Amino acid sequence: MRMRKCPRCESYSLRDTCPKCREKTIIPKPPKFSLEDRWGKYRRMLKRELKKKMGTK
Repeated sequence: MRMRKCPRCESYSLRDTCPKCREKTIIPKPPKFSLEDRWGKYRRMLKRELKKKMGTK
């Protein structure tokens, strides 16, 4: 069994459908690691902006 994630409510479950919203769940896969990450700069910028909006450090 694998941990699955609901794309709608973003809760985790082991089921094929989300117990909360009955949406089909997916298996979240991490992105491939690369030392030459072309988009890393933008991901970090977005993460900083989201933290500022949420008011956390």
